[in-house]
Amino acid sequence: MNQVFEVKGMSCGHCARAVTGAIQEIDPSAKVEVDLAAGSVEVQSARPRVELAEAIREAGYEVAA
Repeated sequence: MNQVFEVKGMSCGHCARAVTGAIQEIDPSAKVEVDLAAGSVEVQSARPRVELAEAIREAGYEVAA
């Protein structure tokens, strides 16, 4: 399932790696594409949206509603 999140607080490559790592920690097979300029994260994963959003939050970033 393809899901897109609006994520606030990402500004660099470290941020992109942190978000990607947090998502892949709960779903190692997830495909993650971070667009820093747009402030978005696109995730292909079968995990529930709420779990993916929580992983992003736990990495220290704000997920818009």
